[in-house]
Amino acid sequence: TILESTFKLASEQIELFETEGYLAIDALTTPEDVALLRESYDRIFRERAGREEGNQFDLGGTDEEGTEAVLPQIMDPARYAPEMNDSLLLVNANVLARQILGDDVQCSFYHAIFKPARTGATAPWHQDAAYGASTHFYNAISIWVPLQEATIENGCMQFAPCSHQWDVLTHQSINNNPHIHGLELHPREMDMVKDPVACP
Repeated sequence: TILESTFKLASEQIELFETEGYLAIDALTTPEDVALLRESYDRIFRERAGREEGNQFDLGGTDEEGTEAVLPQIMDPARYAPEMNDSLLLVNANVLARQILGDDVQCSFYHAIFKPARTGATAPWHQDAAYGASTHFYNAISIWVPLQEATIENGCMQFAPCSHQWDVLTHQSINNNPHIHGLELHPREMDMVKDPVACP
C-alpha cells in the first residue's frame, strides 16, 4: 500500500527554518510508525548489521574490535531493514523536504546512531556538511528523528542559530584522535557557537 502523507509545514515554520537554519517539530509521524521503526532499529543494532561491509562502526570511539562502542552508527540502515522505506516517516519527510528545497528532492535513511544510556558519548558540536566533499555544494537538509522522547536531560538536539549561513568551518576528529571517525568543530572555531538553542 502507498501511504498518504499526514504532514505539512506551516508557512511560519518554513520562514523560521529559512531564517534560523533549524526547526523543531513535535511529531513527523505517528507513535505506531515510530514503534515499527524502533523494532527495525533495535534489530539491526542487535545484529551489528553492516559491520562486515564497514557500514557499522563507532562514530565516537576508536572502533576497536572487542571494545564497547560509545556511539555506534549504521550507514544506510534501510539496506539492512528495507521495511523502513515503507514507513510513514519517509513519506512525511519527503513532503517536508520538498516544501523547503523544491520538488526535485528525495529523502533516504542516511544513517542510524545508537546513543547508549549513561555510557554513550556526547555528539560534539559539528556541521553535517563537514562530512561531505569540500569541493561540492549540497542542496540538502538533515532530518534527525529520535525514536524515544528527547529531553534536555537525556541529550536532545541543539543548534547554533543562523549557522546555515556559515561556510564549512574547520573540523577535526573527536578529541583530535585520528582513530575516531566522528568530527567536532576545531577548538578555535568554538567561539562561533553563540546562544545555542536546545530543541526537546
